[in-house]
Amino acid sequence: MSAGEPAQAVSLRRRLGRADLRAVPEVRRQLRELLRQWGRPGRSEIAELLTSELVTNALVHTDHDAVLTATVGPRGLRVEVRDFVARRPRLRVPNADDGTHGRGLFLVQSLADAWGVRAHGVGKAVWFELDAGAA
Repeated sequence: MSAGEPAQAVSLRRRLGRADLRAVPEVRRQLRELLRQWGRPGRSEIAELLTSELVTNALVHTDHDAVLTATVGPRGLRVEVRDFVARRPRLRVPNADDGTHGRGLFLVQSLADAWGVRAHGVGKAVWFELDAGAA
């Protein structure tokens, strides 16, 4: 463990209201505060971007609330966004004709050290991890 890294896991948990896109910049700010202790500025910027993508996807592509959980500890960061729709997201290769749509999961796949989708009782959770030791 390096200096400035939390000895124990610290978490952020937030319920996101249905279609409340105002939550996206608020979540970024809260995540930034959580990650100050992490001491990896470049990784923190990536974490903010990927978290924004997962939160936006949950709010835009479902008609339900979502729950964000971010945990940072000695091994790194894990962010999970749970929603209440079982339909799994599709990873699409970005198309220049789509404007800004269709790039979210592609960014997650490209920049995260690990990511995935898991089913839970009444929906799914989309998650990513950034390792503490990665550059």
